[in-house]
Amino acid sequence: MNDTTPSAQTRPGRTLWKVGLFLLIVIVAAVLYFSFGDHLTLESLARQESRLRTYQQYQPILVYGSAFLIYVIVTGLSLPGAAVLTLVYGWFFGLYSGVLLVSFASTAGASLAFLLSRFLFRDAIQQRFGEKLRTFNQSLEREGPFYLFTLRLIPAVPFFVINAVMGLTPLKLRTFWWVSQLGMLPGTFVYVYAGSRVPDLQTLADQGLKAVFEPRQLTQIFLAFTLLGIFPLLIRFLMQTIRKDPVQPEDHQTE
Repeated sequence: MNDTTPSAQTRPGRTLWKVGLFLLIVIVAAVLYFSFGDHLTLESLARQESRLRTYQQYQPILVYGSAFLIYVIVTGLSLPGAAVLTLVYGWFFGLYSGVLLVSFASTAGASLAFLLSRFLFRDAIQQRFGEKLRTFNQSLEREGPFYLFTLRLIPAVPFFVINAVMGLTPLKLRTFWWVSQLGMLPGTFVYVYAGSRVPDLQTLADQGLKAVFEPRQLTQIFLAFTLLGIFPLLIRFLMQTIRKDPVQPEDHQTE
């Protein structure tokens, strides 16, 4: 008699399939990075400035589609270079088109990374730490959008870390999508604006954000994003404190 249940038979196969997919993603990411990473640097793109402009003039749909796909792949696989691409897209497409393109491409890529993290690692994490994470999961289901919005606005937290960690939580994909879309928009606007303000890529490659912003302005932008991210949580905390403030019995004692 066969004592193994269907779940016992399929679980090892499912685990091996996840491990294989994870290794495949790592290999693809490594190949893409080492094959094309040098081509995505500002110095390399600056040397191809005239060629890029020619492509944009004669093949606009192909250029926009390729730019969108490249950004989704870079952010979805957590490859280095998203900040550089944002600056380049600002220079290449202009402020408004660049913001529109980067905003949706970055959210699509973040959602891809979110789903990959959820599919590959969430079950294992929840099975191992499920009891310890129960309170955290319940809290995140209620306050998740506020936490995510705060993390998106604070520049000190790398976006690829946010994508991966949020994939391990019960946060719904649609909530992750629209909160990320809003939360990343201010930073997207600043980077695209910086790229759109430089005359050529060589200037941007030589000076970076300092080609547009002074160090004092960069500090102010950093602080503004941090305060903007903390503000919703502060309001939420104050509202909960007011609602939970108990009325002391002795206040109603009769004389």
